[in-house]
Amino acid sequence: MAKKNQPKGYEWSYCSFGGVVRVNIRNGEDIAHLGELDKKLWTVLSCPTTGLEFPTETLKMVDTDGDGKIRVDEVVAAADWLCKVLKDKDLLVKGLDTLKLDQINTESEAGAKLYKSALQILSNLKLEKDEISVADSSDSVAIFAATGANGDGVITEVSAEDEHLKEVIRTIVEKIGSATDRSGAQGVTADHIEAFYTALADYAEWQKAGTADIFPFGDNTQAALDSANALKEKVADYFMRCKLIAFTELAAPAVDVSADRISAISDHNLTAEADEIASYPIARPSKEGIIRFDAVNPAWKARFDALRALVFEGKESVNEEEWNAMLAKFAPYTAWKDAKKGESVESLGLEAVQALLKADDKAALLELVAADKALEEEANSIDEVNKLMHLYRDFYKLLKNYVILSDFYSPDQTQMAVFEAGKLYIDQRCCRLCVRVEDMGKHADMAGLSGMFLLYCACVSKTTGKSMNIVAVMTDGSTRNLRPGTNGVFYDRDGLDYDATIVRVVENPLSIKQAFWAPYVKFWNWVTGLVNKSAAEKDAKAMESLQAGAEAAPADAAAKKAPFDIAKFAGIFAAIGMAVALLGGVLAAIVAGIAKLPWWGILLIIVGIMLLISGPSCFIAWGKLRRRNLGPVLNANGWAVNSNVIVNIPFGRTLTSIAKYPKLKLEDPYKPKTPLWWKILRIVLLLAVIAFGVLFFTDNLKCIGLPFHKEKPAEELVEEAAEAAPEAEIPLEEAAAE
Repeated sequence: MAKKNQPKGYEWSYCSFGGVVRVNIRNGEDIAHLGELDKKLWTVLSCPTTGLEFPTETLKMVDTDGDGKIRVDEVVAAADWLCKVLKDKDLLVKGLDTLKLDQINTESEAGAKLYKSALQILSNLKLEKDEISVADSSDSVAIFAATGANGDGVITEVSAEDEHLKEVIRTIVEKIGSATDRSGAQGVTADHIEAFYTALADYAEWQKAGTADIFPFGDNTQAALDSANALKEKVADYFMRCKLIAFTELAAPAVDVSADRISAISDHNLTAEADEIASYPIARPSKEGIIRFDAVNPAWKARFDALRALVFEGKESVNEEEWNAMLAKFAPYTAWKDAKKGESVESLGLEAVQALLKADDKAALLELVAADKALEEEANSIDEVNKLMHLYRDFYKLLKNYVILSDFYSPDQTQMAVFEAGKLYIDQRCCRLCVRVEDMGKHADMAGLSGMFLLYCACVSKTTGKSMNIVAVMTDGSTRNLRPGTNGVFYDRDGLDYDATIVRVVENPLSIKQAFWAPYVKFWNWVTGLVNKSAAEKDAKAMESLQAGAEAAPADAAAKKAPFDIAKFAGIFAAIGMAVALLGGVLAAIVAGIAKLPWWGILLIIVGIMLLISGPSCFIAWGKLRRRNLGPVLNANGWAVNSNVIVNIPFGRTLTSIAKYPKLKLEDPYKPKTPLWWKILRIVLLLAVIAFGVLFFTDNLKCIGLPFHKEKPAEELVEEAAEAAPEAEIPLEEAAAE
């Protein structure tokens, strides 16, 4: 941690997490000066209020505009308010859930109100103590349980002292609706009261408009209308059939019920065929168009008799004109019914409605509402105490996950950041960096830029029925078994277990070691893929040949095979032989060149080849591992991350723990036992390889005539010896004689 002198303003301290320098928030004085901190130095500029392992109620209190995001200005405003109403700002960094009342700054107006409201809360809860807790301030039902007026504009039976008004309030709740009071009881608002008395007046006015002349059949009008409506369509159908017969008597058999239909059900229990009989005409149609009451379809007779008793009493039949005249009498009555108002209070009855209107308690009820609203400021101050207690407990934790992300980089693995949802156990490892995700597809598009190996999992709890989607950041171990469909177990922050299934994988390197072997693994997978594909194709061809042979005609089986033409394949064999010879020569030349090198030279060649193959992969992996950044993962979840959140190699190892077993010598009853002869053979082969290597590098294999150890001709040996030997001095006498 270091300090840096600022040319102007407050002197901040700094720290380094994940290779990035950040402003450190150490004490209450730092919190008091948050408004002076340049926004460019904040690690986070905005974070969502949902999907975090943090008290949602506290987040909503900070989110003053209710847009579902917590921004820098809102954090600064909360910090300023807290520092204004508290005497000791350093208490904020302790994260306590209990506050001594004498720590509230009563010298400020807001602090004085909070102090008074805190005393009121303790009084309402019947608690005699000099401190208040989050549990005390959060129990609004208990706080307001015995109060009739609490500033929310909702009145309950407790709000009224008069028994008659209590009864009216109960009636409004039953007929109009209710609102929940701060005390937890159901009550009514001014809107409910207005709606109730409007409904009373409308219903009384509507009933007043119902004069005797609109009731054609007196008190039986509604019953008669119901009976007529039940028969109306069937009777209209009957009169239309009669008109067709009047038009042409040839239509009579077609529009009347046929004997065949009756014969079809004649051997059944006809009481069980009521629906079939009801589908027949209501009476036998004729050109006269008259319904005789004694000849009505038995399935409709009971309803027709009921209507006859109310409307056609003393008549034996009815024609279309009389029927339509009867229907017309209902027009004023139906118009009056359609104009009905105040249905919500109809069940009270006209007499009770008129009594309520006469009592005229509307003004008295509205006065109770006004009296309740008058205490709104005082009641809101009680809510402010709840806000104070939540921020007093949680604000510093919010800063640690907003300004510096120190919880995320904490060496204490039990300390987790607010975006860490829990731990995923899968493939013999535990991943503790798991983040909730709403839309996997959209999230992966952005999160893929992080350079990290990501596992998108669907998690379901069978015990509670809860489900969630997470993205787990894997930072260590092998990725061989991490594929879609692999199952694991996810534990949330509360310890609840979920069945987790990998749905999607975003691949990136986990280590240099993995990157080193990656080209060989890919090559091996490619080779095995080709072999498997070739084997499958040959198997398919063999099956096709067998099926074709089984289905072939006998004549085809008797056909003579063409003789093998050796001349045709002679050229092919020759070409193959030349290619093999050329390849063998090249390999022999390479081996001969290598044979001239010392043993350490051969090792250098092997190392060089491996570096040539694995070097690029390792270099790319090294670059990605150095740049692993959690920022895109959080940004895809709605955060606005203002700085890199680097997950370097050492820190990454702390985020994923791998299973480690002690070194033990254990007997496996199912381990394949190696035969003695195979053990001896392996030892002999190993000794032979060692002996060959020693003889090879000591140049003692000339005797077996290997191509790179052939004896050189005598002339070449003499020339090499002459070139290697120094020139001898020639005596002067010999030179003069010559």
